[in-house]
Formats: sequence, structure tokens, C-alpha cells
Amino acid sequence: MTAYSPKPGREELVNARRQSRSLFWFVGLFSFFANLLMLTGPIYMLQVYDRVLGSRSEATLIALSLLVAFLYGIMGILDYSRGRIMARAGARFQSMLDRRVFDAMVRRSVVARDEAAQTGLADLEAVQRLISSPVLMTVFDIPWTPLFLAGIMLFHPWLGILALAGGATLILITFLNQFFSRKPLAGANSAAHQSMLMSDEIRNEAEMIRSMGMQSAAFSR
Repeated sequence: MTAYSPKPGREELVNARRQSRSLFWFVGLFSFFANLLMLTGPIYMLQVYDRVLGSRSEATLIALSLLVAFLYGIMGILDYSRGRIMARAGARFQSMLDRRVFDAMVRRSVVARDEAAQTGLADLEAVQRLISSPVLMTVFDIPWTPLFLAGIMLFHPWLGILALAGGATLILITFLNQFFSRKPLAGANSAAHQSMLMSDEIRNEAEMIRSMGMQSAAFSR
């Protein structure tokens, strides 16, 4: 007897993700311009200190402010577009695997009752929400982090060191939070799942529970 290999299932996931490859390329392209526009604020302040305060020119200040407002508007449009594209990718991923996951849940329920298998559609929806969330879009922003650090270094090396130290501290806090909250979070998710299953059973047997006077006890349970 050969051992079961999860490779076919992994290939299905890869194929479903590959269908949205063009959308991810568009998100990467928009992220490039959006991250370039993140420099609008610092450059604007430099121009104000260098040109406006020195010349006391109100016309220059107004022109710079209008230009900055226009660039921030473009950046907002790019961010909104990225969000919509990722939402489309998440919806496409879910629609391609909905029937597959549902069939697997039904087959597993016929063989044996497996509470973990009953969360397949909910898990797929969670993946879809992850793809559509701003969290995943930060992955497209991470490659541009060295660009900003290099820009800070140009102002002063100590500012660059401070930025690196602050980023390292935030990363350390994130890992510590993940380490200490993993088990409590897993327990909370398991308890929530058990509660959902029990509430479904109570709802399906609502008539019998009411007739036996067990409604209050069932709610307490």
C-alpha cells in the first residue's frame, strides 16, 4: 500500500492561484507607482523649506500644494485599484475551489464524522478574505522598503540606523506576539467551532428541545 501524497491537492491550489497571475502582476505594477508616490510628503516638505520659506512666495506654495494634492489623489486611486484587483483575485480563487471543497466535505462526512473537515468552506472563505485584505497587499510593498531606508540614510546615517532599529523592534514584537498567542488562539478557535456545531444541532432539534423543557439548559451549555 502506498502512502497518500498531498501533491494533487497542492497542485490544485497552485493552479487556482496561477489563474490570477496576471492580476498579481497588475497589483505589483500599481504598488511600484504607489510606493514612489509615498515620497510625495517628504519631497513636499523639503521644497517648502528650500523654496517657499526662502523666497516667501505664496504662488510657489499654492502650486506645490496643488501638485501634492493631485499626487495624493493618484496614490489613493492606485490603492483603491489594488484593493479591487485583490478582491477579484480572492473571489476567483474561492469560486474555483468551492465545489471541490464541498465535494471533499461530503465524501469525508459519509466515511466518518470529522468535525475538522466540516470547516472546509469556512477555511476557504478565510483564505479568500486574506487574499482580499490589505495585509496581503503589504507583501507587494515590502520589496520597496530598502528604497525608503536608503533615502533616510541619505539625510543622515543615524536616522537610517534609527529606522532600522525601529523596524527590527516591531518585527521582534510581532514574532513574540505570535509565539505567545498561538496556543490560546488555537484553543479559542476550537471552542468557537465546537460552539457553532452545537448551536446548529440545537437549532435542528429545536422542536424536541422546547417540548422537553431543555431550552434554558441548552442555552447555558
